[in-house]
Amino acid sequence: MFGDFSSLKTIHKINKFSSKTKNLNRKKIIVCVPNTLIYFFKKKLKSKDISLGAQNCHYHESFGPFTGSVNALMLKKIGAEYIILGHSENRLEGESNSLIKKKIISSLNRKLNVIFCIGETYKEKKSGKTFKILRKQLKESLTKDLNINKIIIAYEPVWCIGANKIPTKNYLLKITKFIKNEYIKIYRAKKIPKILYGGSVNPKNIRLFTSISDIDGFLIGGASQSSKKFIDIIKNYYK
Repeated sequence: MFGDFSSLKTIHKINKFSSKTKNLNRKKIIVCVPNTLIYFFKKKLKSKDISLGAQNCHYHESFGPFTGSVNALMLKKIGAEYIILGHSENRLEGESNSLIKKKIISSLNRKLNVIFCIGETYKEKKSGKTFKILRKQLKESLTKDLNINKIIIAYEPVWCIGANKIPTKNYLLKITKFIKNEYIKIYRAKKIPKILYGGSVNPKNIRLFTSISDIDGFLIGGASQSSKKFIDIIKNYYK
C-alpha cells in the first residue's frame, strides 16, 4: 500500500534505464502497483520489457455483490498482466490456501499471469516444518491442470521480510530445489516452474544470489519504492 500519481517518476526512471540498457538479455521487469495506479501507469509505460501487475484480487470471476472488492476481470481490463497472490501479508490477514486457490483459478481464467507466493514463518522454520508448510501450500493452492507457463512461484520466507536478513546460499539452494522437485512430484509435471526469491532483497545483497542458478528472479518489496534502489538491484545483479 504505497504510491500515488507522483510515483510515475519511479516508472519513468525505470523506463529510461530499461530502454538504454542492452545487456539485460531481454529479462522481464514486472511492476505490481496499487489498483488505483494501474490504468494511469499503463498509459505512460513505453518499454516492452516492463509489465504491470496487481497485488491481489477478489476470488469471484464476474461482477457481483462484493462491495469494495476488485476481481481479476476488472484488473485485466485496466491493463494488468500479472498478479501477486498468496503474499505472506495477505496470509497473515487470514487468507487460506483454499481461498488463494480460487483466486489463482479466477486470475488464470481472466488471462492474468500469476505470481504465487509461498513461505514459512520463523516459528515454522525453528520447529523444522519448512518443507511440510511449503508442500501444503503447493498442494492445496494449485492443481495439475493449471497452465504452469502462466504461474511463477515466489519463495518468500516470512522471517526475512523487512528483517534485513536473507537465508544462506545453501539454504536457498535446498529450498528452491525442493519446490521444483515437489511440484513435479505432486502434479507429475513435465515442465519446471520458474522460481523467484523475495525477502529483504536490496542493492547490497543481490550479488549473493548470482551463483544460485535455480532462482529465476526476485520479488522485490521495500526496495522497489525507490527507483534508485530498484535499478541498482538490477545493475548489481548483472555486473
